Amino acid sequence: MFDLVPFNRRMREIEKMFDKMVSDNFLNITSLNDIRVDIKENDNEYLLEAEIPGVEKEQIEIKYNNNYLTISVERKDEIKEEKENYIRRERRMGKTSRSFYVDGVDEDKIKAKYNNGILKITLPKSKNNRKGRSIDIQ
Repeated sequence: MFDLVPFNRRMREIEKMFDKMVSDNFLNITSLNDIRVDIKENDNEYLLEAEIPGVEKEQIEIKYNNNYLTISVERKDEIKEEKENYIRRERRMGKTSRSFYVDGVDEDKIKAKYNNGILKITLPKSKNNRKGRSIDIQ
């Protein structure tokens, strides 16, 4: 019944257009550069899985310092923009990182593996804390 009133119909169209514009811009600014992770824990270790598609393992850096695990990624643009005529470009380039506080880890036994866009990090638990180190990716 309310659709019969032209003002209400027009107002809904404007709201939809505004919502789409804001959500598209907000999405492009915030979430496309995020590193999405799942973290699990069992009696012996923490297991972290991160989605990092579209990069080689050499573009990923993992550090463990002062109980913080930091994952850094640098996406480089290999495309010459002057030769391309983009209609829309959503893939983000540049650096991004994420840090997680993980206490009680045996840092000498941290392992990382990267396959098909998924980074898996195993952090064995320990009672001895140390200062930090870099982790090689297999």
